[in-house]
Amino acid sequence: MQHPVGPPLPPPHPPVPPHPVPAPGWPAPVPHPTAPPSVPDPTGHLQLPPDAPVLAADAAHAAVAVLLIGPAGAGKTTVARHWADTRRVPTAHISLDDVREWVRSGFADPRSGWNDHSEAQYRLARRTCGFAARNFLANGISCVLDDAVFPDRPVVGLGGWKRHVGPGLLPVVLLPGLEIVLERNAQRTGNRRLGDEEVARIHGRMAGWYGSGLPIIDNSQQDVATTARLLDDVVARALAAPPGHR
Repeated sequence: MQHPVGPPLPPPHPPVPPHPVPAPGWPAPVPHPTAPPSVPDPTGHLQLPPDAPVLAADAAHAAVAVLLIGPAGAGKTTVARHWADTRRVPTAHISLDDVREWVRSGFADPRSGWNDHSEAQYRLARRTCGFAARNFLANGISCVLDDAVFPDRPVVGLGGWKRHVGPGLLPVVLLPGLEIVLERNAQRTGNRRLGDEEVARIHGRMAGWYGSGLPIIDNSQQDVATTARLLDDVVARALAAPPGHR
């Protein structure tokens, strides 16, 4: 049997101590803090790093979440889409009605009235919209949401939207005259088109937003592009105001 000759070979990868060992009489080095590794969330929610650049706080560049409120036929969806399409930064449009209609079999048709079934689907759709908005905002993408939020209805209320999206949500009311709303509603199809009496009732309740302090845009005589520019102005003023006055 042969035996190894000579001194033993060093291990191929010598162990490295977790921190350098200081020489006698020298102070121990202070380790540099390291950022924790980014762990992907199973839902796809990504947090921006703390040193991510902050966009300028103006309507053209800021990552914001806007809730466009108004009755059926006010033009919320059309204006929201145009505003999202023409911004200089990535912007998503999230429509509550679109999300509600993800339910196919068993859909609670709004034309059938408000009941426990439709309320449950509304709450679920609103939570889904809020979750999506937070994910977009966390990745620097603005959002514009639209919904017929009533000032006198706690269930379909502004507070629920702020809980799901966050306190920085900027609500804006789009409220043209009743004649304009009836005319636009007549051009809608499917379950988006409501009866004239229902539209008039909703429009009358939306008038409760006057005196609420929320910005209101009367787009009775404005086209879509002009209304979107007015929305830009409203958002710019809201961003420029102190946090307690938004």
